[in-house]
Amino acid sequence: MEAIEQLKPKHTRSLAVTQGVFYVVTGLWPIVHLRSFEAVTGPKPEGWLVKTVGALITVIGGTLLTAGLRRRVSPELMLLAAGSAAALAAVDLVYSPQRVSPVYLLDALAEGVLVTGWGVAATHAWKHRGVPLPPPRYTSPEDAAGFPT
Repeated sequence: MEAIEQLKPKHTRSLAVTQGVFYVVTGLWPIVHLRSFEAVTGPKPEGWLVKTVGALITVIGGTLLTAGLRRRVSPELMLLAAGSAAALAAVDLVYSPQRVSPVYLLDALAEGVLVTGWGVAATHAWKHRGVPLPPPRYTSPEDAAGFPT
């Protein structure tokens, strides 16, 4: 796992920044101006719930953006990014045809691109993970037991 955490490919950072910006913008939109959000996506009976989901998406986006800019894209962050995109795509695909605006199908497409990108990044990280370091060698029974020498 250590070798994967040390791998910081440029494309993984770019993907984190891209998804982060996308999520911050789309997450803040219903919070800042619910009326224009509803004009594009359709009316919502529970404005507070839309704003709550927007806040959560904004937090995820801010986390991804910060990690990408700091070049600290860990396996856990990759899981958060891919899992969030997959969850949002699933909701888009399940509910768009029945109850909400077809514009959510465009969002499902964008989320699918993100999931694919993270899948490629994870595959690349796995293939280039490196060889783990051997365990430390002990020179005496005291060393092996953890006693100071």
